[in-house]
Formats: sequence, C-alpha cells, structure tokens
Amino acid sequence: MSPPITMGLDVFHPQREVERVLHRQWKQVARQMEAASEVDATVVQLKRRGRDCRGRAGQAGRSWGKAERLFHEALRAERAAGQLTLALKWLDPDGHLSRRAEAQRQLDEASQQLHGSQWNKVKRVLSDERTLSHLDRLHRQRTAVVSEPLLRESLVRLWCLNDALKHVQGKARVHVYHQMGLEQVLCQRLCAEWQSAYVEVDERLRHAVRASSAVEGINSVVRMHQGRHRHLSQGMLDLKRLYWNWRVLREGKRQGHCPYDLLGLQLPTSAWWQLLQMDPEELEQNLLTQDVGV
Repeated sequence: MSPPITMGLDVFHPQREVERVLHRQWKQVARQMEAASEVDATVVQLKRRGRDCRGRAGQAGRSWGKAERLFHEALRAERAAGQLTLALKWLDPDGHLSRRAEAQRQLDEASQQLHGSQWNKVKRVLSDERTLSHLDRLHRQRTAVVSEPLLRESLVRLWCLNDALKHVQGKARVHVYHQMGLEQVLCQRLCAEWQSAYVEVDERLRHAVRASSAVEGINSVVRMHQGRHRHLSQGMLDLKRLYWNWRVLREGKRQGHCPYDLLGLQLPTSAWWQLLQMDPEELEQNLLTQDVGV
C-alpha cells in the first residue's frame, strides 16, 4: 500500500519572494540617499552664493532622516530573512533535525520583524501550516525506520557530521572526525546493528526534498509551450499533438516506442507525415476493423 500523499508548499517560492522584497527595499534606501545627497549639494551651493539656505537645510535633514529610517528597516528585514532561512532548513545549527514547533516559532518571530504591505504575501505563506510539512514527512519516515529516539537522533547527528566533512579542511576536519568517533561509539552502545539503521536514515535524508522540484521542472517546460500556444490556431495545435504522440522515442525505458504505441493504438504506418496523407475514411475504417478484431 502506497503512503498517503501529503500537501506541502514549495520552500523556494517564499524564499524568492523574500529576496525580491529585500532587493526592492535596498534600492529604495539607495534612491533616498541619492536624493538626500542632492539636497546637500544644493545647500552647499546656496552657502557659496551667500543665500539663505535654512529651508533647504531643513529639507536635507528630513531627507537624511528618512534615509536612515529606511536603512534600519531594510537592515531589520535582512536579519529577519536570515532567521527565516534558518527556520526553513532541515537541520538546526547543532546538527539536529528541526522540529515543527521550534521552526514555526522562529518563523513567527521573524514575521513580526517584517513591516509593510510588501511583506503580506511572505507572512501569509509562512503562517500556512503546509509550509513546514516537509519536516513532518521526514520525522514520520525516520520514526518508521528507527523507533528508538536516542538512536534516531544520534544517527542524524552522525549523518550531519559525515556531510560536514565535505566542507571543512585542516584542524576543523580533525575535530569533525573526533565527533564522528564519539557518535559511532554512542550508536554502538544503543544498537549493535546501528550500521543498517544508518543506511536507512541516510537514504531518507539524502532524498528528502523541501520543494516540488519535479513539478517545477515540468512546469518550466509546460509554461514555454503554453506561451507559444497562445498564438496558434486549433488546427496547428492538433497537428502538434499528433506529432508528439506519434514521435518514436530515442532513449529511456520507452525507447523505440511512441505514446500511441504504448496506449495500444495500431496505425497503418509509423510515420506521422505519411499518416496525414492517408484518406481519413480509409484510416477510420482501419481503426474500426481493429476494434472489431479486438
């Protein structure tokens, strides 16, 4: 029996939205600083000419005050974005698998630091319980393969240390090796056959996903076709559908077959262009004969 399909939100999209809003905020800061600098330059020119510059000086002060306020808002939003990124990761800084309650608390704290209507979309997604469904799914998978909590946590920690070896050098690498030895001793004391359990945990962690990568891959191709199809007639769409369904695949497990073959449809020829040259009545009669034979 296949496991039930769980609904989740793609982590990629809220992170991309956060980057987009942050970029827009920093550009706003840069524009405001440029505007304040221009007012400052005007004040300097007025002073050189011996003219009254009190009005411009007040405007410059207000401009720099607004620039400072925007700067602090962008800085606060950037810190909150970093907290969001950490909350959406699989593992916490200590190498333990993140839990929903703690991750949701971090998301809520970070969301409170995001002010303005431009953050409404991000805050709405982060408050959705489906955003952290990937953590629930991975916890269920780990529990299914390793029932002992202490052994489960130790195996995850060992996996994290093994993964960290790919990114450290020198003394840090020696330190990681030392920690791995301690974790292996702990795993041995908890379970004599911990290696087989580690293989199962490794399988789950290596194939865990936080994003609908396969769906996004398909959508990236489908969207291009949809963009082209907006300007095609129905007859051209039918012709294109015939070509793709009658095209013989050159590689993969369906190599040497076309979609129509796999559906059990037998036509007089395997060349789609020759098929178009045939008399429609003759082709229809051929298909009816196949149905009668079946």
